[in-house]
Amino acid sequence: MSASEETQHREVLRLAVPAFLALVAEPLFLLVDSAIVGRLGVEPLAGLGVASAVLLTAANVFVFLAYGTTSVGARRLGAGSRSGAVAAGIDGTWLAVVLGLGATAVVALLARPLSGVFGASPAVLDEATTYLRVSALGLPAMLVVLATTGVLRGLQDTRTPLVVAVGGFTVNAGLNLWFVHGLGWGIAGSAWGTVIAQTGMALALVRVLVREARRARLPLRAHPGRVLAAARGGVPLLVRTLALRAVLLLTTWVAAGLGDVPLAAYQVTATIWSFLTFALDALAIAAQAVTGRTLGAGDLPRTRAATRLMLRWGVLGGVVLGLVVLFVRPVVGAWFTPDEGVQAAIAAGLLVVALGQPLSGFVFVVDGVLIGAGDGRWLAGAMLVTLLAYLPVVLAVRLAGDWLLEGGSLVGQGHAVTWLWLAFTTFMAVRGTLMWLRVRTDRWMVTGDTR
Repeated sequence: MSASEETQHREVLRLAVPAFLALVAEPLFLLVDSAIVGRLGVEPLAGLGVASAVLLTAANVFVFLAYGTTSVGARRLGAGSRSGAVAAGIDGTWLAVVLGLGATAVVALLARPLSGVFGASPAVLDEATTYLRVSALGLPAMLVVLATTGVLRGLQDTRTPLVVAVGGFTVNAGLNLWFVHGLGWGIAGSAWGTVIAQTGMALALVRVLVREARRARLPLRAHPGRVLAAARGGVPLLVRTLALRAVLLLTTWVAAGLGDVPLAAYQVTATIWSFLTFALDALAIAAQAVTGRTLGAGDLPRTRAATRLMLRWGVLGGVVLGLVVLFVRPVVGAWFTPDEGVQAAIAAGLLVVALGQPLSGFVFVVDGVLIGAGDGRWLAGAMLVTLLAYLPVVLAVRLAGDWLLEGGSLVGQGHAVTWLWLAFTTFMAVRGTLMWLRVRTDRWMVTGDTR
């Protein structure tokens, strides 16, 4: 290994390892919620699945607040303007506050109809509505965390978000256990614990951003023109994310139509898949930061070499995670619920989840590379094409629901969850094919500060 290659390895690891630990902490919020709420019964667990789908959609449609500030910040840093990178973070944070307040109002007021879209049973709908109305209060904090984390990643700092994420997870776990089982607040206690933890995380990250702004002698007030420019720049990534969330919502809708047990099992397996996604996304975060900085500096050979390195690591990481899931698959259901039917369906779904991890590793790394390159328009178009390809596949599972369930037997419920995950893996395969066709070209490698 040459000196330059060794330096590149160290650079990627320096960014990816803290990002991995921070990203793993994020889905642990939902894993802890699922484990704690699951002890209340099948309906609360299924209700958490519905509410989480709505809440994550409301937050993740604005994930461009993180991706956009990472890409812009890294490019400006690569071009020699650290103050410009911090300024992008300030603009993104103000935009996060505005969008977060609007999202809170919409989700809180429409909690029941939004939850009812999935067609769950009345008991599940009640639980979902309760959770969603409370958790909507945490949306501004969630979006501020996205924006401030994004600018720190652009500044090549992934350690600070790690410290904040670990602290937030610890507080979230303790509060949820106390509120749900200690005080007997039920599913609402889980929501309150998460809201408090998220607010604390947002305040901690804003404090770090304020310190960076003072060092750069930048004003903290909102600049309407720059905030609007940041919003416009995020539109392609918003379209990409909306299409992705449509895929996830469609999958949850199909799971709800299969019954409470398949829906509860899908909630757990989807949470585990999200956990694995965040683990693999550590390399995607490193890809965003490295790609943005190297393209900002005009270094095309280093960009291509880093891409090849991270793709190898992404696929290898997927293989390792898949083997871990296969190992724990027979027992993991008992960690979330005492219901034997849900446990069996969880085990069936996790088999497909495990086998699809190498593909996921490839897809997420390429996604990070192209986001770091500012290739948002292509990503938006590709995701829309992938959504259209997924529609007939997932709808076929919904239409075949009665046949798959085989009268509601444990075997039939497991088959239904298996086929649902096979459909989702088809979506990932189409997405991966399109990304491979793009990344093997040079059209995405645009150099300099493009904004």
